[in-house]
Amino acid sequence: QLQLVESGGGLVQPGGSLRLSCAASGATLDYYAIAWFRQAPGKEREGVSCISRSRSDASTLYADSVKGRFTISRDNAKNTVYLEMNSLKPEDTAVYYCALRPHGFRQCKLQPSAHDRWGQGTQVTVSS
Repeated sequence: QLQLVESGGGLVQPGGSLRLSCAASGATLDYYAIAWFRQAPGKEREGVSCISRSRSDASTLYADSVKGRFTISRDNAKNTVYLEMNSLKPEDTAVYYCALRPHGFRQCKLQPSAHDRWGQGTQVTVSS
């Protein structure tokens, strides 16, 4: 059974960095387009970044709010996707989720409705 587990969240000061990990079991991640989402209290879930299926291409997308600060990457040997987050701001505070598009879709998307497998989330808090 496919399972996604996020880790790496925590409390960090503004301007700091964190690296989130999304580890998969029961599936080989390089066959999937993968995205990171976040949801802050009282707000809708929003797409942060995604990476397309690496066997076709590894193109990436970023939300405007994180461009130049966040980087998504894969380590196929570890079956893990990462989200490197730098220059963190208080408005980055949220629960962060990784999610997969259905098998067979090559291109990644930042819309939650385009994904059918989700992890449980990891909390990121940016505060002084």
